[in-house]
Amino acid sequence: MRQPIFALIDCNNFFVSCERLFRPDLENKPVVVMSSGDGCVVARSNEAKALGIPMGAPVYKWRQFFKDNRVVQFSGNFELYGDISRRITDVLASVTPQIEVYSVDESFLGLSELKIDDYRAWGRAVRDKIWQWIGIPVSVGVAPTKTLAKLAANHAKVHPALNSVLSLSPLPPQPERQRERFILSHSTAKNRVRIFPSDSVKGLSFHAWLRATPVQEVWGVGWRLAPRLQAEGVHDALQLSQLRPQHAQQLMGIHGRQLVAELNGLSCYPLEREGKAQKSIARTRTFGEDTGDIGSLEAALASFAAKAAFRLRVDHQLARRAGVFATTNKHKPGYQVWRRETYFPVPTADTGKLIASVVDLFHKFYNPHVKYHRAGVWLQDFVPVDHLQTDVFGSVNVAAEGRSKARMQTLDSINERFGRGKIRYAAEALGNKWEPKHRLRSPRYVTRWNELPVVHTLK
Repeated sequence: MRQPIFALIDCNNFFVSCERLFRPDLENKPVVVMSSGDGCVVARSNEAKALGIPMGAPVYKWRQFFKDNRVVQFSGNFELYGDISRRITDVLASVTPQIEVYSVDESFLGLSELKIDDYRAWGRAVRDKIWQWIGIPVSVGVAPTKTLAKLAANHAKVHPALNSVLSLSPLPPQPERQRERFILSHSTAKNRVRIFPSDSVKGLSFHAWLRATPVQEVWGVGWRLAPRLQAEGVHDALQLSQLRPQHAQQLMGIHGRQLVAELNGLSCYPLEREGKAQKSIARTRTFGEDTGDIGSLEAALASFAAKAAFRLRVDHQLARRAGVFATTNKHKPGYQVWRRETYFPVPTADTGKLIASVVDLFHKFYNPHVKYHRAGVWLQDFVPVDHLQTDVFGSVNVAAEGRSKARMQTLDSINERFGRGKIRYAAEALGNKWEPKHRLRSPRYVTRWNELPVVHTLK
């Protein structure tokens, strides 16, 4: 059996890159993309990062700063970003069918079945292909484990000398060379910039790259586990890789043992193919404006339930549980959260039934004097769609379940043919105060005919 080898394709500042795709005049300018309702920053260009704008920055606190520094702002255009992401996935699928779409801007590829003599050259070819065909800059990390591939891609993104590609393979310990020494400087409470010698970073050894990676930046550690490791004297990826597996398990559970193995080149996390059934589905949204209007709130929950139900049917599953939550604005006094959940004796993926259930749950805590800021719906406890069983007590109405299934198939087929949302439940149209305002959203260039770019020519 061949040794596993993985590549991580990571889009650089993805949401900003999508905006620049149709606005080349924004190159080298500070740009931020905001969340639904323009609440906080969810993507930053390198120029915006250099200004010290943190991820998740509340927009209302930074508005004057944006104005003073001429930061270009965009409302999240997630329809555009999703379409560009799918196009990149199609390009990657033409490279290898072994693909795991990890997130909207990251994909793992399995390369063990491909005949590749030079992984750096291969990575550059993939990078160039995506740039030529789609126009999005990407970084490529190649390694025998997914954790190392993620680490390699992160370094490829921040060190220009690597040309956005880094291939890592564990090597026996070697004497340090002078040019492998690096300096950690410019440390602040918010970030840390690593400065390498000016001659080159291309010749750094495997162990030098691990040493250059703070432990909190290792995939699977993050800010929750980092303090526990740092208290044990583990401050970088190399020190983590040298932990005894038993000690790592004591600190982080079985995940810790696997992480140590991954950093030493032993793959523990296989490729998860696209289409793997989810264990839970959630649809949430921060409202465009705080509202207590019952019609708008019911419309929001109905829309969330419809989207979650559609995703459930795509996965060929049925849900036994559904839940709803709502909150007030956490930045205002009196912050509150409400949650309710229900159980279905007969699992379902029927949009109408799910809408009725979550709206009924909401009414159990709804207060007309409260201004709600955010809400969401979740589904869980799934069973495969073909596992619906009858029972001796006759509580499962087989005929009704058959009609429900046929109704949902008809709904989905019509919407697939004529466009999403062409047919929907009336509850989804009771009010629109909850919908994000998208005040600064760019045109949805690739999915809406009426928003295509317009070209003016001089006579």
